[in-house]
Amino acid sequence: MQRKSYFIDSMKRLLLQRAGWFLLPALLSAPALQAQDAAGYQTPPKALADLVNVPPTPTVSVTSKGDYLLIMERAANPTIAELSQPELRLAGLRINPANNGPSRVSYINGLTLKKLSGKDEVAIKGLPAEPRISYVQWSPDETQIAFAQSTDSKIELYVADVASATARRVTNLALNAAYGVPFRWVSDSKSLVAKTVPTRRGPAPAESRVPTGPTVQENQGTKAQAATYQDMLKNPSDEKLFEYYATAQVVRLGLDGTVQAIGQPGMVQDAAPSPDGRFVLIETSHRPFSYLVPAYRFPLKSEVYAINGTLLKTLHNSPLQENIPWGPDAVQTGPRSYEWRADVPATITYVEAQDGGDPKRKVEVRDKVYMLEAPFTAQPKEIYAAANRFTGFEWGNETTAIATERWYQTRKSVTRIVNPATWQATPLFDRSSEDRYGNPGQFDTRKNQFGREVLNILPNNEILMVNATGASPDGDRPFVSVLNLSTKQTRPLWRSEAPVFERPIAVLDAAKGLILTTRETQEENPNYYVRNLNAKKKTNPLTQVTSFPHPYPQLKGIQKQQLRYKRNDGVDLTATLYLPAGYKKENGPLPTFLWAYPAEFKSKDAAGQVAGSPYQFNRVYPMGAAIFAAMGYAVLDNAAIPIVGEGDKEPNDTYVEQLVASAKAAIDEGVRLGVVDPSRVGVGGHSYGAFMTANLLSHSNLFRAGIARSGAYNRTLTPFGFQNEQRTYWQAPEVYNRMSPFMNADKMKTPLLLVHGEADNNTGTYPIQSERYYNALKGFGATTRLVFLPYESHGYTAKESLLHMLWEMNGWLDKYVKNADASTTTKTSTVGGSK
Repeated sequence: MQRKSYFIDSMKRLLLQRAGWFLLPALLSAPALQAQDAAGYQTPPKALADLVNVPPTPTVSVTSKGDYLLIMERAANPTIAELSQPELRLAGLRINPANNGPSRVSYINGLTLKKLSGKDEVAIKGLPAEPRISYVQWSPDETQIAFAQSTDSKIELYVADVASATARRVTNLALNAAYGVPFRWVSDSKSLVAKTVPTRRGPAPAESRVPTGPTVQENQGTKAQAATYQDMLKNPSDEKLFEYYATAQVVRLGLDGTVQAIGQPGMVQDAAPSPDGRFVLIETSHRPFSYLVPAYRFPLKSEVYAINGTLLKTLHNSPLQENIPWGPDAVQTGPRSYEWRADVPATITYVEAQDGGDPKRKVEVRDKVYMLEAPFTAQPKEIYAAANRFTGFEWGNETTAIATERWYQTRKSVTRIVNPATWQATPLFDRSSEDRYGNPGQFDTRKNQFGREVLNILPNNEILMVNATGASPDGDRPFVSVLNLSTKQTRPLWRSEAPVFERPIAVLDAAKGLILTTRETQEENPNYYVRNLNAKKKTNPLTQVTSFPHPYPQLKGIQKQQLRYKRNDGVDLTATLYLPAGYKKENGPLPTFLWAYPAEFKSKDAAGQVAGSPYQFNRVYPMGAAIFAAMGYAVLDNAAIPIVGEGDKEPNDTYVEQLVASAKAAIDEGVRLGVVDPSRVGVGGHSYGAFMTANLLSHSNLFRAGIARSGAYNRTLTPFGFQNEQRTYWQAPEVYNRMSPFMNADKMKTPLLLVHGEADNNTGTYPIQSERYYNALKGFGATTRLVFLPYESHGYTAKESLLHMLWEMNGWLDKYVKNADASTTTKTSTVGGSK
C-alpha cells in the first residue's frame, strides 16, 4: 500500500510539474466527476409531460374603438437546440449576435383578425413561412399593425393592413433590438421611427484571447453600493462587443419605402417621436462604461431632433450612475425620465430629485417635475412638486391630469388631480400600496388625435375605473366603477359574481358601457366576451368572442379550494388547495406539497388580506406546483408567507419565526380538513421561494423533503440588500447570517433537491449560490442533489429542461415524501432546534 501510494503521489507531482500546475483542478475534481449522473434528459410521467407539450393559449389585443380583436398565437417552448444558440451577455443585456436582437424571446407564430361585431376570423396573409413575431403595435389610426420578424440573420420590419388582412415587409434594413423595442409609429400612421443596424458597420470585433493588460477598477472615496447585477462587462473586449451590437442608426421609415436618417449612429436606448410627429426624442448611451452596473445606468445623452434629422436641442448629458444610494426610494441626481406629454403636440417633461436622490435626507419636496415646450428654446417650467418619489402623469385634457407618487419605505401611495391650465394639484387617493382591498383600479384611457393613450373623461367629468383583480374579503372579484373627478366619489357599475371569475380587460365604449372581459370557471378555460354594463333586465349582457379549448382536458376534475386560516400571532392567511380528481376525504389524508413565495409587509392587516379566487380556471404551469395534484398529492399552492414588520420594526428581524409559523399554519389547516398527512409533507419554491425552502428545512421539522429552484442561499454575496431588505450586511450582519441557509448548513437533516439554470441572469441568484450551498450540505453529510440546467436563465424555457425538471421533482417527492416511512418522522414546531 505504501509503494502504491508513493507511486501515485510521484506521478501526480510529475504531471503537475510538466503541466505547470494547470492540471491541479482536474486532478482534484476527478473523483467527484466519476460520481455524477450522466443519464441525459429525462421525461416525467405522461400527466406531467403533457403539460409541457400543450400549445399555449393565444393572447389578444383590441383596438381602442372596439371594432377589431387581434388574436396572437404563441409558439411552444423552444428546444434545447434553439436555446443553445450563441449568446452574448453584456452590460446586463443578453444579445443574439446573429440577428442583433435579444437572445431569449417568446415568439408569436400566428396572427388572426376578428371583428367584434361578427363571428368570422381571418388569418393574416403574407406572413413568413416560419413566423417568429414580436413587438406587435397597432398604428395610431388602427388601420395597420407593425411587427418585427426574427430570422437567423436579422430582424425585419413588417406591416399588416387590417382591411385586407395582408402583411408585407417594409424595408430591407435590419432592425437593432439589442436595447429592446426597435420601432415606434409616427402619428401620421404612414411612417415609423426605427433603430436599425448601421449599413456600414463592418464585422464584429474579434474576441482576443491575449489580453493587452490587467482589468482595473478604482474608487477614490465615493460610495457605490450596487446590487449584485449579472452579466456585467468584464474587460475591454466586452466593451468593444457591447458598443458594436448596441450601436444603431435611427431612421424614419415611410411605408412607401423612403428612408430618412436621424442623427448619427450611436448606442441608442430609445427613439420616441413626438405626439404630432415633428420631433424625435433620442437617448444614447456612451462611454465611460462600468463593470459594476448595467447599461441603463451608463452615461446617457438626451437629445431632440427634428423629424428631418436636424439636431435641435441637447437636453441633458447624464454621467455614469454608479453611485446611486442603495434602496428602492433612491434615484439618480440630476434630470431623469425624459418623455413626451401625451395630450399636446410636442412638450417634454422630466423629473429631478431635490434630495440628491438619497432617501435618507430629510426634505419637504423629494422630486420636482419640469416641462419644456417646442421649439425647446425657453427655460424649463416647474409644473409639479412631489413630497414622495414621483412616478408619473396620466394626461387627460387641458384641465385634467393625474399625478402619482410613492414612498416604498412606508408603502405610501399618493394620487392627485392636476389642472394643466394652472398646475394646481388636489388630493384624490392617499393609501397604502399594500392595501389590495382599497385599490381603486386603473383609469380608463382612449387614443387621442395623436394615437396616444389619454384619460377617457366623460362629459359629466366622470371616468371609469377598471380593477382586474378586485381583491376583497370574499376573494378576488374584479370590478368596474365610475369616479366623479369633481366630488372624488366612486360608485360601482359591475363586479364579478360567483361561481364565475370574470375579469375586465379593456373598455370598448365608455359611453355605451361596453367592456371586453374574460370569463372562466374551475373547469372552463378563460375566453373573451363583450359585456354590456347598461343591458336591460332579462337581456343577456354577454356576447362571446373567442372559443379557446381546454388546454389540458386530461387534467379535468382536479379539485380546487381556497383556504383561510390564522397564524399563531393572529395574522390571517390564505392558500389554494388542489386535490386529485375523484378524491374523497374518506380516502384518507394525502402526501402533500406546499409551494410558496414569501412577501414583506408593514401592516398585519395588509398581510392578512385574502388573495386569489376559488372560481378561477385550474390553470397549471410547468413551473408551478398545482400539477402535482395529478400525481396523487394534496397541493397547498401559493400558501401565504407574510413577513411583517410594523412601525419601526424591520420584517426580516423575525423572518425565521414568521416563516416557520406560516408554514405550520398551512399544514395544520390541511390536517384539520383531513386531507394532509402531516408525516408526509414536502415544500418547494422558486427564487425567493427557494431561499424560503432552504430556511424552512434548516429551522423546522415540518417537512420530509424540499425542492429549491434558482435560489440564493448566502446573503453575504448580496451585501447591499436583497429582495426588499434595505439594510446592508454591515448594518445588520446578524440578520444576514441568520437568514442565510449557507450559514446554517450544519442544521440541514432533510433531503433537499437543488435546481438552477446555468445561465441565471437574475440579480443575486448567481449559479454559484447553489453550487456552494450544495458543497456545504455535502460537507455535513446532508441528503441533497444538485441539478444544473444548461443554457437556462432564471426561469426555464426549453422543452427538454422543463421535462427534466418535472422528472427530478416528481422522483424526489415520490422517494422522500409520498413513499416516506412515517415511523421515522418527528413533528415539532421548534424554530431553529436540532433535528
